Amino acid sequence: MGRHRPLASGTGSVPVGPVPPPWDDEPTAPADGRAPGAERPAAVEASEAGSPGEDAAASRPTLLDQMGGPMGMVDSGLPVVVFVVVNVMAGLTAGIIAALAAGVVIAAARLVRHKPVTQAIGGLVAVGIAAFIAYRVGSARGYFLFGIWTYLLYGAALALSVIVRWPLIGLAWESLNGRGRAWRADRRLRYRYDAATLVWVAVFALRYVVQQWLYGADQVGWLAGARLAMGYPLFVIAALATVVIVGSASGVRVRDLLRRRRPAPTDPR
Repeated sequence: MGRHRPLASGTGSVPVGPVPPPWDDEPTAPADGRAPGAERPAAVEASEAGSPGEDAAASRPTLLDQMGGPMGMVDSGLPVVVFVVVNVMAGLTAGIIAALAAGVVIAAARLVRHKPVTQAIGGLVAVGIAAFIAYRVGSARGYFLFGIWTYLLYGAALALSVIVRWPLIGLAWESLNGRGRAWRADRRLRYRYDAATLVWVAVFALRYVVQQWLYGADQVGWLAGARLAMGYPLFVIAALATVVIVGSASGVRVRDLLRRRRPAPTDPR
């Protein structure tokens, strides 16, 4: 009963202070109505924690994030626009220098924004190769030649992967989801990856045919317009088509790529 004070005789003690009620030591019933000491139902804990599919969808980057965001789209198109404009105004040499300068500025800006170093260097190298080819060809249209032949190589590699029954979209998709190569035993799923890979073959084939024709006609302005119009717009269409074709087999929906990610919950402890 609380604190005790010894008696003057030392033969005993008397209680001092409030006496705790006898029910203080009894267990308190939880607020959710469970019996004292009972474990929480697994369904309740799972619903509060969120399902694995919801967590994966919440952490998956949106389609805009995968393209580098608005600045990523500007970064990819700016050197082309700068090259064409300066080439028309001041000639090929000035256009090449301006494109290289724009590439350096963009690479530096990417590093300042804490983008991957490989992304910044890769973009700068691509601009440098395109500018070098334009210089060697001696024509502004040469600036687009590297990209044109890259489309052909990408399209051929994708088509070959379908022919040998190892569709590259399937390899990339399953690698990102950490499921290895077990998907190849599923014939229906493999056919889906074949179809998705052929979508990308069509994209690269269309880019190559149109821009190669414009290159042969020496239409530099139209080449620049085609490069921009057939860049991210076609990428978005092909990405959405890929999700529609194979996404249902792995729990990915189009809206998962379009909606903004939720911030990760913080531990209150």
